[in-house]
Amino acid sequence: MTTATIPRPTRTLSAEYRGRLMSLAHEARYPAGTRLFDEGGRAGLFWIVRSGGVALDVRVPGRRPVALETLGRGELLGWSWLSPSYRWQFGAQTVGPVHAHEFHAAAVRRMCAEDPAMGHAIALWVAEAEARRLTAARDRLLDLDTPYGGGARG
Repeated sequence: MTTATIPRPTRTLSAEYRGRLMSLAHEARYPAGTRLFDEGGRAGLFWIVRSGGVALDVRVPGRRPVALETLGRGELLGWSWLSPSYRWQFGAQTVGPVHAHEFHAAAVRRMCAEDPAMGHAIALWVAEAEARRLTAARDRLLDLDTPYGGGARG
């Protein structure tokens, strides 16, 4: 695979690190409605979405799981694999057919441990996605907490 076909989120990584990361990728396809992971479950994989959409959700007491956002092409799906306890903070389900690059977290963690500079770059890349997800989750949950689902922030 050439770096020209690497999805958008990995562009913050150098060409060398992108290539090394992508050498560990496996192609994965999931039909619509596939539950990829549940909040609290073991985080052993992560993905870069090539096509389709994946809805992130969170359990809210007294409600069904609440959809937080939908990830699409070029987005990193999963960040819990990088931080010990390796437990998912959200749940995820495909909203249509999904084609993705799938990574085994343990292999990527080993690669990062062997090259601390690469590990640092990967950690920053994941932290950027994590910050975006937490901001989206906060905003969505604030919307749910207001009468009629909005308006409190603006």
